[in-house]
Amino acid sequence: MTSNRPNIVVFLTDDHGAWAAGCAGNSELHTPSLDHLAATGARMRSAFTTCPVCSPARASFMTGRLPSQHGIHDWLNWAEQGQVHPGIDGQWNIGRLLQRAGYHTGLVGKWHCARDHEPRPGFDRWFSYQMNQYPHFGEQHFSDQGRPVTEFGHQAPLLTDRAVDFIRHRPADRPFFLFVGYVCTHTPLKDQPERLAAHYRDATFADIPDVEPDACHGWARMAWPRARETHREQLAQYYAAVEHIDAQVGRVLDELDGAGVRQNTLVVYTADHGHMNGHHGLISKGNATVPQNFLEESIRVPSLFSWPEAVPAGRVLDPMVDHCDLFCTLLDAAGAVPDADTAAEIHSPGRSFLPLLRGAAAPGRDAQFCEYGNARMIRTAAHKLIRRFPGPNGHFGDELYDLAADPRETVNRIADPAYAATVATLAARLDAHFARYEVPERSGREIAQRPRCNPGEPWVVVPKQG
Repeated sequence: MTSNRPNIVVFLTDDHGAWAAGCAGNSELHTPSLDHLAATGARMRSAFTTCPVCSPARASFMTGRLPSQHGIHDWLNWAEQGQVHPGIDGQWNIGRLLQRAGYHTGLVGKWHCARDHEPRPGFDRWFSYQMNQYPHFGEQHFSDQGRPVTEFGHQAPLLTDRAVDFIRHRPADRPFFLFVGYVCTHTPLKDQPERLAAHYRDATFADIPDVEPDACHGWARMAWPRARETHREQLAQYYAAVEHIDAQVGRVLDELDGAGVRQNTLVVYTADHGHMNGHHGLISKGNATVPQNFLEESIRVPSLFSWPEAVPAGRVLDPMVDHCDLFCTLLDAAGAVPDADTAAEIHSPGRSFLPLLRGAAAPGRDAQFCEYGNARMIRTAAHKLIRRFPGPNGHFGDELYDLAADPRETVNRIADPAYAATVATLAARLDAHFARYEVPERSGREIAQRPRCNPGEPWVVVPKQG
């Protein structure tokens, strides 16, 4: 066990599928930095998002709370929404809690839990977006401590420059927390460095299933036809984006090494949610269909932990964990567990898995909960139940998938009498979980009463017929 509180660096990227890394088994992606994190630490094989779209998932990491607690239910579009969503303003975030424990804190890149250009309480250093997160290459509009800054080039290296600067100019007598949010893997799938894109244009992309959308998941709002050649350039750009991020992670790791702090720095690599690039015949994540989906590629996230002083190297761990658990784990590692009153106010469903990372035989939970607006999910090793509640565009049916018999989730078993007992048991557990944690005035169950997040929310969009 380390005698000093660790520095903490968290990479939380946008739209990076759990399948998209060499250490996760992808046969064509070149990801030496991510593979190094896995080899020098632990890879969580069953890591999940709390919501398969960006803003709610990010808010869950920042607050340790479910969307029906923090109140963000879809991605926030400040430019088009009719009213200003409150985001997580006024709620405890991990930066504030670590600051209170003596950490020097910084955020570089995507925030997206309120207006990005306004520095938030909890962060001594703030470098995010002045306008939005685009483009991947070209004129970039950043917010540096709230001051507009315009630069030109590939966005990711520019963000890495600020991450390196934070490490170099931190107070020497305090531990630090650095959050880095890259967006290379988010659409539009273009404008990655040509040397990387060129490498993947002749790839087979054999790790991506070549299938049509299944009707049981509703209207394929973002479908990819099976003609893979039609999407070869987009796939090459996505793979290039993964490798581009990997290179940036490597730069930060090199800086930690050069500063002599790598051994006592907990480095975490994860994503806000998963991503489909032809999986199930779809592109994107939970909003690729109407109604919204909880397909495995949407809800699973990469989850790598490297802390040489405390985490044994080279292990692959199976217990289910999510962003709320990660919130609790980092606070535990930092010695910043909230006092009883603050913990009661946060009321996180998360649990620290730090003992598991350190090598203890810690028990894991047997179910993962997830939500997206007016839909909720419980997933066990064998089954996945999705319950849906009325919304502006109607009331869609519930779904049950037998993951053991049908891992690709192609047959909805909800009406099969043989599964009636399973449905009843899972429904009771799902209802009990949300009854315990949800904040009624922020609950997604009454989605029509919640502030709008963007014009294209999946509970507002009407499916096309035919």
